[in-house]
Amino acid sequence: MFDFLDVYPWILPFIIFFGRICDVSLGTLRIIFVSKGEKYKAPLVGFFEVFIWIVVISQVLSRANGLVSYLSYAGGYAAGNFVGIMIEQRIAFGVILFRVFTQKNGLELTKALNSKGFGSTCMNGQGAVSNVDVVESVFDRKFEKDVESIVREFDPNAFYIVEDIRSKQRGIFGRTSSIFRYGRPGK
Repeated sequence: MFDFLDVYPWILPFIIFFGRICDVSLGTLRIIFVSKGEKYKAPLVGFFEVFIWIVVISQVLSRANGLVSYLSYAGGYAAGNFVGIMIEQRIAFGVILFRVFTQKNGLELTKALNSKGFGSTCMNGQGAVSNVDVVESVFDRKFEKDVESIVREFDPNAFYIVEDIRSKQRGIFGRTSSIFRYGRPGK
């Protein structure tokens, strides 16, 4: 399969480096899919991850006998972690719970979120120094920056946390589900 490497051995470190980037990036995605319970996506990605890895490792074991190839293998692994994280951030896979603590009127924030298509819930609470309103919203991760800008516009001093959610059911999830493609119920 890689007989051309006998003629062009200088290409091997590049193949090793880019092969490792591919398989480690796929490994990062596979781990994310496993953690989210994606039982069909995780094995498919895992198949390609291991296939690329076995091709690369076979070349390392049969042909690589220099420090450059070994450094390419390690460098590809490191770069693959970086690329995997970048891909994961780009696709923003999953659903999150966005919880905001504000000293302003949380009902106004709820209205602002609802007007932008994000279902939300407001609760009253007691903070360390005063009463606070807690506003929670569940949506696809890809909308996190949109919600952050709505919250910052509403209250630049608001405290918020973001949590990953493995599953959800029953509720108004606004911009998360294809069921609500044409608007949320109740609008």
